[in-house]
Amino acid sequence: MRVERSEAVGLVLARPARLLGVEPFFMEFIAGIEETLAERGLSVLLHIVPTHEEEIATHRRWAERGLVDAVVLVNLTADDRRPAVLRELGMPTVVVGSWEPGPGIAPVGTNDVEPVREALTSLLDLGHRRIARVTGPAQLLHTVARTRALLDTCQKVGIEPVIVEGDYSAESGAALTARLLGSEERPTAILYDNDVMAVAGLGVAKELGVAVPQRLSLVAWDDSTMCQLATPALSTMRGDVHQFGVSVGLTAIELIDRVPVVRRWSPTVRFVPRGTTGPPPPE
Repeated sequence: MRVERSEAVGLVLARPARLLGVEPFFMEFIAGIEETLAERGLSVLLHIVPTHEEEIATHRRWAERGLVDAVVLVNLTADDRRPAVLRELGMPTVVVGSWEPGPGIAPVGTNDVEPVREALTSLLDLGHRRIARVTGPAQLLHTVARTRALLDTCQKVGIEPVIVEGDYSAESGAALTARLLGSEERPTAILYDNDVMAVAGLGVAKELGVAVPQRLSLVAWDDSTMCQLATPALSTMRGDVHQFGVSVGLTAIELIDRVPVVRRWSPTVRFVPRGTTGPPPPE
């Protein structure tokens, strides 16, 4: 049991370190947390590891040495062991995503269903019927929720989307887009699970001579400067990532102070049409 505060909140990211430098989401998210904690003289202790098992080992080490006062847990998976381990360690934990609150655990919820429905409905209204999605890792709960939303909405209008799994990197976005555009039933619209894969997909479409949006519509999840500066500018599902981080930081402070925790949600993500969405080409 720690008797003194460390003045730090821990965040372990189980992902390739190379992605952190090119994916704007986590930089904005961490900035929001850091800004909020700094007002209380606290800071973020960030550690990057390749697997959840190494993440758990890091949490155990932090708990043993008293290195952090609370932990932020991201990228939940089905049958995730981490919340139970952190509860066992007695570490106050902010869980980012859909999770039930419990002793020492406070979720900051996300809605991954409505943004997909909104973007997909816009594409359907434009006339698209051959739709594909490039996902993040399939085991993540938010990937599962987004995929379910896509399948349910498509089923209602009698179409079957194509779903391929990426890893949020530009390489996977490019390779999977090339595969989709080389298929016999080439999609007329592709939705991506982040901005990096979408920008890479736009580049592949240009290389292959597939005009955007005249012959192919593209939609990114997460808005960023790279989406806005792309040519044409990418249509996106946009939320306030910085404010998301602020909400997580506020929740962490409440856990540390052992005061009642306000139930918070990530800012609403909305579809923002730009230059990469339009009607499908005539059959």
